[in-house]
Amino acid sequence: MELELRHLRCLVAIVDSGGFSDAALELGVSQAAVSRNLASLERLLGVRLLHRTSRSVTPTTAGVQVLARARHLLAEAENLIGEATTGHTRLRVGHAWSAVGRHTAEFQRRWADLHPDVALHLVRTNTPTGGLAEGLCDLAVVRAAFDGRRFDSAVVGHERRHVALASDDLLARRRSVRLAELTDRLLLIDRRTGTTTEELWPEGSRPTIERTTDIDDWLAEIATGRAVGITPESTATQYRRDGIAFRPLRDAPTIEVRLVWRRHDPHPATHAAVALLSRLYGMRGREDQREVT
Repeated sequence: MELELRHLRCLVAIVDSGGFSDAALELGVSQAAVSRNLASLERLLGVRLLHRTSRSVTPTTAGVQVLARARHLLAEAENLIGEATTGHTRLRVGHAWSAVGRHTAEFQRRWADLHPDVALHLVRTNTPTGGLAEGLCDLAVVRAAFDGRRFDSAVVGHERRHVALASDDLLARRRSVRLAELTDRLLLIDRRTGTTTEELWPEGSRPTIERTTDIDDWLAEIATGRAVGITPESTATQYRRDGIAFRPLRDAPTIEVRLVWRRHDPHPATHAAVALLSRLYGMRGREDQREVT
C-alpha cells in the first residue's frame, strides 16, 4: 500500500472538524471510509496518530508531526494543480537585474490593456537565464550570453552602455565618458549575469577587474568611489540611487536585449510579448534618433 493524498485529507479533516462524522460530511464520503483511510495511514506509518474518546479526537505526539507535514503536502498539491490549470492565464517574465528598463511600466500597462486574460508577473532571479532554466518563469529578458541549444530567442531592442560612478567622481561632471578614461579604474563586473567583459578594451589597456554577484552590492561598492561599473541603460533607469551617477559611454557598442523561451515548450503568449516589447524599444529608438537629428 502506498501513501495517497486521500489518507492525508482524512487525517486533516478529522482533526479540523473534531470527529469522524463531521469529517465524512466535509469530504463527502461515508464515516466508514474515513475510518478506513485513517486506519490505512496508521498502518502505513506504523504509529497511532489520534487519541479517540467518545467526546473528542486529539492528535498523538506522532500525529502532531504527521499533521503538520500533511498540511504542507496538501498545500503543495493544491499549488501544483493551480500551476497546471492556470499556467496559460499567467505570464511570468524573468530578469536578472533591470527588467526592460524605462519600458517596464509601459510594458505592464499595455499588456494589461491588450491581454486582460493573461496576468503579467515580473520575476527577478539573478541567474544567467533570469530564472528560465530553473523553471521560475515562462520567458526571460536576457542581455548576456546564454545556452542557445536549449532556448529560442528574439532580439526586441538595443540599449546603450552607461558607466556607473560615485556622484562626486570627477567623471560624473561630464555628459558622457569614453572607455579609455576607465582603464586606470577598478571595474566591478558580474560574470554570471552581467554584460561587461574585458574585451571592451584593447589587450594591454584593460582596467583591473573585481567580481560581484548582486546589483545591491554592486551599487553599494560604486557609491564608495572605490570602483566603477558598466551596465545597460536599463540599470540607470531602474536603480536611481543617491550617491550614484550614470553617464553614457560614447564609444561602447550597444547591448542586444533578447526575450528568451524554452524551445520545446513556449508559452502561448510568447509572440505577443515579443511583438509588444519590440514596439516599445522601436518607439524609444525613433525618439532617440529624433533627439540626435
